[in-house]
Amino acid sequence: MKKSLGASLALGLAGLQFLAILLVVFSSYLTSERALIRHARDLLRDVGINTIEHSRGFLSPAQGAAELAAQLAQNSVIASEDTPLLEQLLFQQLKIAPQFAGLYYGREDGSFVYVMRTPGARGDFRSKIVSIRDGQRRVEFIWRDHDFTPVARSEDPADRYDPRDRPWYVKAKAERATIWTDPYIFFSSHQPGITLAAPVQQPDGGLRGVVGVDIEISMISEFLARLNIGQHGRALIINRNGDVIAHPDSSLIRARNADGSLRFAAISEIGDPIARAAFGPAALAGALPVAQETPGEFLHDGASYVSTIMPVISDTLPWTIAVYAPEDDFTGALKRNRTLNIWLAALVAGLTGLLGLALADAIYRPVRAFAVRTALVSQGELDPDAPLPRTYKELERANDALVQQIVARRKTEREYGQTFDMSSRGMAQIAPDSGRFIRVNASICHITGYSAAELSRMRLSDLVHPEDPTFVGAFFHSPAGDFSVNREMRCIRKDGSTIWITLNEILIRDEHGKPLHSVLTMDDITQGKRAEAQIVQLNRDLSHLARGNTMGEMAAGLAHELNQPLAAIAQNADTALLILDQMAAKDPELRDVLIEIEGQSLRAGEIIRALRSFISKDEGAATSFDLADLVQQTLHLIQAEAAEARVLVQIDLAPGLPPVRANRVQIAQVIVNLLRNAIEALADHPATDRRVLLAARRDDGQVRISIEDTGPGIAPGISLFSQFETSKPGGMGLGLSICRSMLAANGGALWHESRPSGGARFVFTLPVSRKVA
Repeated sequence: MKKSLGASLALGLAGLQFLAILLVVFSSYLTSERALIRHARDLLRDVGINTIEHSRGFLSPAQGAAELAAQLAQNSVIASEDTPLLEQLLFQQLKIAPQFAGLYYGREDGSFVYVMRTPGARGDFRSKIVSIRDGQRRVEFIWRDHDFTPVARSEDPADRYDPRDRPWYVKAKAERATIWTDPYIFFSSHQPGITLAAPVQQPDGGLRGVVGVDIEISMISEFLARLNIGQHGRALIINRNGDVIAHPDSSLIRARNADGSLRFAAISEIGDPIARAAFGPAALAGALPVAQETPGEFLHDGASYVSTIMPVISDTLPWTIAVYAPEDDFTGALKRNRTLNIWLAALVAGLTGLLGLALADAIYRPVRAFAVRTALVSQGELDPDAPLPRTYKELERANDALVQQIVARRKTEREYGQTFDMSSRGMAQIAPDSGRFIRVNASICHITGYSAAELSRMRLSDLVHPEDPTFVGAFFHSPAGDFSVNREMRCIRKDGSTIWITLNEILIRDEHGKPLHSVLTMDDITQGKRAEAQIVQLNRDLSHLARGNTMGEMAAGLAHELNQPLAAIAQNADTALLILDQMAAKDPELRDVLIEIEGQSLRAGEIIRALRSFISKDEGAATSFDLADLVQQTLHLIQAEAAEARVLVQIDLAPGLPPVRANRVQIAQVIVNLLRNAIEALADHPATDRRVLLAARRDDGQVRISIEDTGPGIAPGISLFSQFETSKPGGMGLGLSICRSMLAANGGALWHESRPSGGARFVFTLPVSRKVA
């Protein structure tokens, strides 16, 4: 991308001013933001301290009132078990303390006196009296006005309330001290509250009863609702078990159990999603309560918040004060002011850029005229000797040097262009890295069959035969100054035919060593390659033909010579068997050995006769035989070789294989040859899994036999079943060719199949005997 000098000057000036203003704005913003965040944290801490002090001030009178009631219950008047006097005492205490929801006294015999507030009911106060006399239980309810005057009475015989079973009674009795219960939702008023209880002891130290005070703590939520913590901040109180017992919105702290009873909502389920995000993870992780003030930060719905968790109020009131507020409540105005300052900075930078652009245009005008003239001269539209426009002295000297370079370049390009276009050899320029054709001459179009326009959209790799690698672009990153490629390769013409070419490629670099392009020359050598291949093939055919004739004559002679000793071996083995049968003490093992010698000598004779028949083009006698028996016999011939090569030979014959019809000896020779090939392939193979598997299955009117191994497989470039093609150092390349010929003569076929897991697999077929087909 070309840059304008004038625009660069204007943008540079405006950009520097814009960055300077932004630096000042952001520096001021960051300093102010940190100060406001510190102020926010101080505010949250102050709110937490105020809430703690308010809670203590709200609940501290209750402890004194309960202890006072306990002391009064121990005097001689109350000790006489005067229930009406005790009710009046509790009534007076309840009127004095407006934060009390109810006072009560439970005795060790199960009797109970309870006075509670009932605004809006039949009376302002209600007493519940449970009395036990002569084993009889009586539960009475009395409603009274502010003057202790009875308004209504009723009894409930079904009420089974026993104060001795209540948690406050049990705990005060066990500890023999003033105790606080965990906050809970009162059953009658459905208001949040807490119970304080104190024991009443007898002179001898025994327990007479327990005085209790119910305190509604909903006024703490009202206090939290009146707090101003920024614009959207909130404070809440969390009990040690994770329940939220006070919140600015008191409706959020109530939740219902499965049986319909009320309970406090846990911080992880409260209807305040911000409070859940701020303090829920800490509660679930068991990190609440905390030992010291803990500030924090968190994100919710993309907004940043600050929070503070205060330590518990006291050991008796293990409540945690938690406060949160959005950062925008403290830094919002600052952020809005920052945005305004950025827009002002952009406006100032824009105006400055326009002024700078006008100034740069005045400075740049002579340079622009010189650039236009240079472009026209470079394109040949203006004579280099044309008068130079008014400009700077430095540009006049540059113009003189430029004109000289242009004249020299045009001369060189003209000479090179004529050589390139008129060359009888194919020539092309190749782009760096991609190998795309930049320029081609007519000769390379004739060689490849493509037009110049088609080649301009192609790469050299598009022409190269898939089996021939291309080195185009491989040397573009070489640190050497010069590099060249000279090789023969195959190419695919446009018509799909394959041609042989010689490729010469040299790399052209600029004065800095950067690759510009490569120059390629191409010659078609297809005809020469074909003539050379024909000569080589003719020479190989003549050599192999002579060797094959010699081998045939030698094999026929050997067959004739070997038949006589084999016949002698068979006759001697038969004679030994006759003598052994006439002996009194017969050795069974010796008889088996002699039978094996006789059978193998006869089989060797059959193999030799089959070989002579094959050499003389005789198809041999075809008989029906059991393939399974033949396989077991051939295993004896290769067992020693397999053991020496540490190869395991496995047999997998399908049950009920039908007899096959073929020359039995020739088929044995095929099986032995294929097994030996597999064993030899595994002999030098380093694999730990060294197995050869011979399997046979019926396939319609044929039996399909496969021999596969876990060796290295067929080497690349080997043409299987071709005569004189072998991968063995001492092989003649006739084994597979002869096997295929013998199977074809017996009505079968032989082929190779690829094995996905490696190794080689050869498969052949034999016709099923017509008697069972």
